[in-house]
Amino acid sequence: MSLHIITQPNIHVDPDILAELCNDTEELGQVVLHFLYNAPVQEFMNIRIWPTTYLFDQHSPHRSELVHVENICLYPHWIHCFPGEKMYFTLIFSGLPKSCTVFDFIEVCDNESGAFEARGIQRNASDVYYLEMR
Repeated sequence: MSLHIITQPNIHVDPDILAELCNDTEELGQVVLHFLYNAPVQEFMNIRIWPTTYLFDQHSPHRSELVHVENICLYPHWIHCFPGEKMYFTLIFSGLPKSCTVFDFIEVCDNESGAFEARGIQRNASDVYYLEMR
């Protein structure tokens, strides 16, 4: 069997189908939030994230779901933080609508105090954000 590499294949895709696929790709993207959490200097802390944490488009009823976490525990587990420790973690959410320009990050947990929250986040082209929390 021989292998032939095609450097410029001749491909034709219906423009309507191509436009639909491009729109779906943007709509189905992900939003990545990287966090730096600064634990209080005076005390030990425990942190976690609830699976009921969302991104809310400020101009529509859309709500992006939390789909993956890195370096932080999901409820009901905890991560222990030493006084003054810096914790880095990442949350990945389902995509926001193309029309979204400003959104809120809200951890929805009615029976807990100290829920994580950041409001009025201006959307950028990469949908990757860096937040510092204290």
